[in-house]
Amino acid sequence: MQTENLRYPIGHFVAPAHYATDDITNYVSTIEAFPAKLRKTVASLSESQLDTVYRPGGWTVRQVVNHCADSHMNAFIRHKLAVTSHEPTINPYPEALWAELADGKSLPIEASIKILEGLHLRWAVLLKSLQQEQWQRSFYHPEKGRKISLEESAGSYAWHCNHHLAHITELKKRMNWL
Repeated sequence: MQTENLRYPIGHFVAPAHYATDDITNYVSTIEAFPAKLRKTVASLSESQLDTVYRPGGWTVRQVVNHCADSHMNAFIRHKLAVTSHEPTINPYPEALWAELADGKSLPIEASIKILEGLHLRWAVLLKSLQQEQWQRSFYHPEKGRKISLEESAGSYAWHCNHHLAHITELKKRMNWL
């Protein structure tokens, strides 16, 4: 498999020009279902398999799972800030450095899966409660140098869920761990 395919097994996130109601519904459903899908995907993996990198130069499965907890906690806070503040500037975080910290690199994944289960439940409740006009609320992302609407952010994080599930699923296929 080519390096780009290993890095982006479902391709890059592409924001649509216009967000339809069905798009938003699908994003929320993906976000809501992610913890259960992740739990099922990693359930059969041994400790040594969890410490296998999904691609050369990439993270281990353990780091991917722990990264999802880090990333999605940040996303949830960003969404709440956008709903309750006028175009807040969010605080980016160095995800690659966080993945190398002890909790990212060696913590059993159950802690992160439990975080994701509670977090995604709350996140889905928040997203489902938004009125149509609230989806256009935004936050400013200083690394990207632009405002990001909640509809774009939800789409990006739905993609992020599927992106990392694909990393683990594709590794399992390549290694015959199915």
